[in-house]
Amino acid sequence: MAATSGIGVSEELTLVFSAAVETKDVRFIKVNIENGASRPHPSTECEPHSVALATESLVPITSLNVSGTLDDDLSLLQDHLEDNVPCYVLVRLDTPPSEWLIISYVPDAAQVRQKMLYASTRNALTKSLGSTVFTDSLFATDKSDVTPGGYAVHRRHQTAPKPLSAREQEMADIKAAEREAGAAYEGSRARQNHLGNQEVGYTWAEDAREAVGELRAGEGSRVVILQINESEQIVLSSSVPINDVGALSAEIPLSEPAYCLFAWQDASPNGRDIAFIYSCPSTSPIKSRMVYSTGAGVIFRQVRDLLGEERGFALASRKIETSDPRELTAVFLKEELALGNGTNDGNNNMTRPASSTSFARPKGPGRRR
Repeated sequence: MAATSGIGVSEELTLVFSAAVETKDVRFIKVNIENGASRPHPSTECEPHSVALATESLVPITSLNVSGTLDDDLSLLQDHLEDNVPCYVLVRLDTPPSEWLIISYVPDAAQVRQKMLYASTRNALTKSLGSTVFTDSLFATDKSDVTPGGYAVHRRHQTAPKPLSAREQEMADIKAAEREAGAAYEGSRARQNHLGNQEVGYTWAEDAREAVGELRAGEGSRVVILQINESEQIVLSSSVPINDVGALSAEIPLSEPAYCLFAWQDASPNGRDIAFIYSCPSTSPIKSRMVYSTGAGVIFRQVRDLLGEERGFALASRKIETSDPRELTAVFLKEELALGNGTNDGNNNMTRPASSTSFARPKGPGRRR
């Protein structure tokens, strides 16, 4: 922490600066450190022949009114600066006029003691007059630093980018390259979707589309098996009628994943219900399991769009997932889809009936013998 000189602001400077802030017609206030009224030294105050010590304080020397822009008025300040005497200059800015600049003018030819005093008193000056109004500061060692050209150099230095390390410069170049490419830099917080706002989907073979569309107008129970080929296209594996739910597992592959659309006739009071079943046996290749797992949600929405909104059937809002097609019995399907005693709210959303069984209080521990 820098040492302070202990020199304070005089009452005269406080009044002059307060008036300048109120009137807003003062451009410059030159401030010097000068000896004020003498006072007895504390240790010899009661002695008849005490030694008087002069106190130093910050006092106003001269004031210049606003006559033009700040650049115009800076040229008038040259006549009030000396080659070997330091001073402070309080400068009102143009925009906004309520803010001030403090210039610490300490020429190289000044005495060492004066340089030290002015360096250790600047903070006391701004704090005493109100540090919030001083939004900028300029350090000058020559009159040329306090000219329109010198002030322009100072402003360019203030607005120039901060020096960067090699690593920081590399990261800045990467961000600039990404902005030029039209992609906003988000770091590790988000992934880039290079497909725009479109959802990632799959192309459909024509026979697969037709088989799904036939479920809208068809009658009876039917199962449509869909699979993804090597070119990531949805193809039709089979489309067969089923008279008994127990025969459903025989139509679903047991060694590879598949998507099944099971149109179940008279499954509920609503009539014909269509269930979306995602089957992924544990013996399936890992790559196939990953591909089918990723596409399940997308294909479900595409199926819903292909079926549309038709009366006479309801696409169950819940997807059924299984790793063993043999567990797809009538009881299992009704439980998963909340069919049977469940109700439909009109938006293809099935609800389960409320359970009438009351909460069974657990039996307490037996008595010790």
